[in-house]
Amino acid sequence: MEQYDSRVEAYIDKSADFAKPILTYLRQVIHEASPLIAETIKWGCPSFDYKGPIIMLASFKQHCGLNLWKASLIDDPQQIMKLNDESAGQFGRIASLADLPPKHVLIDFIEQGVKLNEAGKNAPAKKATAEKTELIVPDYFEAVLNEYPQAKATFDAFSYSHKKEYLEWIIEAKTDVTRDKRMQTAVEWLTEGKSRHWKYK
Repeated sequence: MEQYDSRVEAYIDKSADFAKPILTYLRQVIHEASPLIAETIKWGCPSFDYKGPIIMLASFKQHCGLNLWKASLIDDPQQIMKLNDESAGQFGRIASLADLPPKHVLIDFIEQGVKLNEAGKNAPAKKATAEKTELIVPDYFEAVLNEYPQAKATFDAFSYSHKKEYLEWIIEAKTDVTRDKRMQTAVEWLTEGKSRHWKYK
């Protein structure tokens, strides 16, 4: 695997203007941390690997994400990482270079990731969740689904977790306008057979 991948450069070029300096900087820091790391594209996003994935970048409409694969095993005495925030990685929603931790911290985390992969250490498996609670589809979403048979068929065939992701997203909307917009987006994605988080895969 080559150290640099033209597809990563293309990904950065196609990203929003605010994201380009962030992704370019992170790419430089990653390679500075270790010349052993090679670039590739996984799940449509830049992935940086050495004996397995170490770190992944992602660009969205208004923020970037940075995800360390073995974050739970990395020594982080200052508790810079947000291990319980899965929305955009362990560093939250990155909208500017100012949102990133200091360069020496990033390099330390990356170097630890390299050593963990060299040692063949894996992150602990997630604990089994408690018994699944029954999913209740709100009447307003059920009514919308009934108008779009293909979307409803996809939703009904989805796994418990995929259904839950859509329902939580819709139910947690703070206004009717937001809820209606999310339902319309959900219908479009479901009609295309997409899960709620299809962009991240």
